[in-house]
Amino acid sequence: TLLNTVSAFLPSVSQTEGGNKGSQTKEHFAFNHAHFSGVHDHQHENMITVSEDGFVQSPRFPQNYPRDVVLVWRLIAANENMQIQMTFDERFGLEEPENGLCKFDFVEIEDLSDGTIIGRWCGTKAVPGMQISKANQVRIRFRSDEYLASKPGFCLYYSLLEPDHFESSTVLPPSSLSLDTLNDAVSGFDTLEELIKYLDPERWQLDLEDLYKPTWQMLGKAFMYGRKSKVDLNLLKEEVKLYSCTPRNLSVSLREELKRTDTLYWPGCLLVKRCGGNCACCSLSCLDCQCVPVKVSKKYYEVLQLRYRSPGRRLHKSLADVALEHHEECNCVCKGKTGG
Repeated sequence: TLLNTVSAFLPSVSQTEGGNKGSQTKEHFAFNHAHFSGVHDHQHENMITVSEDGFVQSPRFPQNYPRDVVLVWRLIAANENMQIQMTFDERFGLEEPENGLCKFDFVEIEDLSDGTIIGRWCGTKAVPGMQISKANQVRIRFRSDEYLASKPGFCLYYSLLEPDHFESSTVLPPSSLSLDTLNDAVSGFDTLEELIKYLDPERWQLDLEDLYKPTWQMLGKAFMYGRKSKVDLNLLKEEVKLYSCTPRNLSVSLREELKRTDTLYWPGCLLVKRCGGNCACCSLSCLDCQCVPVKVSKKYYEVLQLRYRSPGRRLHKSLADVALEHHEECNCVCKGKTGG
């Protein structure tokens, strides 16, 4: 299906003198412009009826987006009984957060069924996870302030989702889920901020701040060891990914890979990306998860090829292109199934 490309209106780029004004100036800008033009005013939002796959993106993606921009899209499923599934392009990068909060440049999704913010994202450390609306409408906001613009920005792909395929864990409040179901829901979040928002969307910012306030139980430890910074749980999560089901470098023998018994190659081995790591955190309901490729490509290498003709004759030497399979994306699936 052809993607329904959305053309976004590009506001004028504000040119400020002096470049980066510093974090103090930026904080002043963020907190004293709480009603940043257009962020809460949806009069100029782009209305999109979702009947097929499509996407919205920051202007100039994947290059530097303009400064001082506010764009709002409203996605409405053509069938009111369907949800909207949204997936971010892996090329994601907005201005970094301040103290873990996206104050300056960000993209956020609001669920219009109850007015809650599904998530707000910025930075470059992690690609936001897949999001699913509760009903048939969502509002997407993109904002950049008048200071630092980054690249590549964001691209958000959307598609329709049948209600039967909708995960019950995203419909019911966390407090009503069983422990096993809640564990599956919690493990699916990529960042601490997303998890806290899911658990209590009304007061997630207060909850996030309360996590790092010293209580009487930990005052003694903090005093003794001089705790100077909060633990980076997002970093711990990212480190797990390095050893989980991901593409990684692997050396392969060209003769074995190409199944050529009459030919020699130099170099005889090359590096490729192949799926590796375990699926210990697999959330699927099966006893045995395995790591499989879900996106595969071919890459060509020029190597020296030595072909054997017959005993006593010289080897035929030539440069040859060889195609090797690379795994670009991997996923954990139940054993016996293959990736798509």
